[in-house]
Amino acid sequence: MAKEFSRSQRVAQQIQKEIAGILQRDVKDPRIGMVTVSSVEVSRDLAYASVYVTLFNLENDSVEESMKGLSEASGYVRMLVGKALRLRIVPEIKFVYDNSLVEGLRLSGLVSEAINKDKQKQKDSGRDEEE
Repeated sequence: MAKEFSRSQRVAQQIQKEIAGILQRDVKDPRIGMVTVSSVEVSRDLAYASVYVTLFNLENDSVEESMKGLSEASGYVRMLVGKALRLRIVPEIKFVYDNSLVEGLRLSGLVSEAINKDKQKQKDSGRDEEE
């Protein structure tokens, strides 16, 4: 029977849970603010982990500051992950900004705007036919 998930995927899930908790309770850098771990990708040899994060402060300069704070805290986070998971090789952690939430909100706004314009056109065309 084939394995449903590879070891790297299972380790990635555990790292995601652990980093989410660490960022919430242990990292006290005010530059980071509210952050959510969207996903984690681990290399096959478990030496590197890309941690995709979503930030809830939407100004561009604060995103850069938050990412700088996260990259400076990556060594501390790596140490805590190593203690919690007891891996032989603790992956080197690289934080990557995931803008999918921001893009989703932007696209949702564009769709809502298009729907409202269509409704307004239908109302205006309905008035013209009545006259």
